[in-house]
Amino acid sequence: MILKIYPENPNPKQIRRVVDSLRNGGVIIYPTDTVYGLGCDITRQKAIERVAAIKGIKAEKTRFSFIVYDLSQLSQYSRPINNQVFKLMKHHLPGPFTFILEASGQVPKILKSKKKTVGIRIPDNPIIREIVQQLGHPILTTSVHSEDVVLDYSTDPELIHEEMGHLVDLVIDGGYGGNKPSTIVDCTDDEIRIIRQGKGVLRI
Repeated sequence: MILKIYPENPNPKQIRRVVDSLRNGGVIIYPTDTVYGLGCDITRQKAIERVAAIKGIKAEKTRFSFIVYDLSQLSQYSRPINNQVFKLMKHHLPGPFTFILEASGQVPKILKSKKKTVGIRIPDNPIIREIVQQLGHPILTTSVHSEDVVLDYSTDPELIHEEMGHLVDLVIDGGYGGNKPSTIVDCTDDEIRIIRQGKGVLRI
């Protein structure tokens, strides 16, 4: 099923519909400030396993990130960070970045890498941030890749629905997406490193 939501002023009724689906273990495709994402409520293990199956990988071997509403949720899901990292994140978020941090005990085991790290996203997109805020939990996020041999990422939500609608509970049409993923920034060591250059330009 495809659901049109306008980013300028997301309809509260439509947002509640998406949130209800997530609370019931649903898997959704949604817009971000970079590419379209595939995800679910991080507290629903079976939904996480569904996302992993769609991606063709084992859930315990995933390196999924998740989306939080704002930086106030960091203390729940990451170990304490220093002032430099906090200022860096505050300056760049919401925005097209994924920050890799040391995971706290509240991150579901299935989402931790072997290094016990977690990727945190706060996209500059009102649709997905409103969904996360209303849900009350972060949602898992992984990029939707295109079947097209030329494009890496699907940008048209209607084509995404044609290709993947049967695999998920909802596809949110929030307009055309981008074709550049987020920039991944590793903040787990003393030296902050970019491990994937994407849409975001990091200014340290």
